[in-house]
Amino acid sequence: MSFQNPVFIPGPTNIPERLRKACDMPTIDHRSPLFGQILHPAREGVRKVLKSERAHVFIFPSTGTGGWETALTNCLSAGDTVLAARNGMFSHRWIDMCQRHGLNVEVVETPWGQGLPADRYEEILTADTGHRIKAVLATHNETATGVKSDIAAVRRALDAAGHPALLFVDGVSSIASMDFRFDEWGVDVAVAGSQKGFMLPPGLAITGFSDKAMAATGTATLPRTFFDVKDMEKGYANNAYPYTPAVGLLNGLNEACTMLLAEGLENVFARHHRIAEGVRAAVRAWGLELCAASPEVYSDSVSAIRTPDGFNATSIVEHAANTYGVAFGTGLGEVAGKVFRIGHLGSLTDVMALSGIATAEMCMADLGLNIPQGIGTGAAQDYYRANPAQAQKVAAE
Repeated sequence: MSFQNPVFIPGPTNIPERLRKACDMPTIDHRSPLFGQILHPAREGVRKVLKSERAHVFIFPSTGTGGWETALTNCLSAGDTVLAARNGMFSHRWIDMCQRHGLNVEVVETPWGQGLPADRYEEILTADTGHRIKAVLATHNETATGVKSDIAAVRRALDAAGHPALLFVDGVSSIASMDFRFDEWGVDVAVAGSQKGFMLPPGLAITGFSDKAMAATGTATLPRTFFDVKDMEKGYANNAYPYTPAVGLLNGLNEACTMLLAEGLENVFARHHRIAEGVRAAVRAWGLELCAASPEVYSDSVSAIRTPDGFNATSIVEHAANTYGVAFGTGLGEVAGKVFRIGHLGSLTDVMALSGIATAEMCMADLGLNIPQGIGTGAAQDYYRANPAQAQKVAAE
């Protein structure tokens, strides 16, 4: 694998030089007022990226998986019932975590490639007149299948049912890349990670809690120590953590939020959509299909591309790594060997995307698929030329 080539996995993503430098800093006393000058602006930046005026932002030395655990353990008690759909590997893993914590999970099995079934959620929530369901889990962007779900529709389902359940949203591969509206959608806990849209190395679980979720922490009895938001809240009040924080990563997060907000969130989302549309134009030109079932669920951060029956899609990923030094994502779970994934999020430009498309094209030709050289690259070029970027303040600057 070459360090000179960009990666096209759906995280960790490419790190801009500006953020690498921000993370590379001298040791400071993390219990001094100086640390507060990093911590509090980073939290405020995250709040703005979430499009929230009120979210309580907690940042743990962890990953998105730790963020899932933060949501569960701070708001729920053993034996509580949660409602979740299984439509990909990451929704499956969150469900598994719930079950390991002694929660009762009502699972709505959903074909991989489809979004969350908000209509089915509404039926189940309406029937739950005793309000035994305490939380609804929603994966905003299913990274394994390249499927985006409508979180606003899930909120409408809760409201239509008049149900008080908390809404937990996994935004790990969507937040800071795709539009996310914490306040407007009535999200109670949002989970993100540093290594996706925030363009940083792995190591931070980024969470936002609503007032309602914070109130739930007072009655929740699941065990928590490292991920206790009350302990974290007390630390924040003193410009500190209840334990040693990842200071360099937090400094990087502060800078990442500055970059995203300077580019303008709507420009960030438009850039991701443009790059994704170019990738999708290439897929159509190749005569292949996405795992995502229809355009309304196409993800703007990752495309899972189906290969012909009988062809092992993983061989494209292996060949790209071994022959061209380029990283793509493999298929996971039910779609293992059936899809390969092109991540197009974070620090990325049209030109970088074209290099990934061209590499995928070479790999498929090398492996015997009938993909004429240049056909997908040309389709993407046509799209990018016909839809020039409106803003040039790209996050990779």
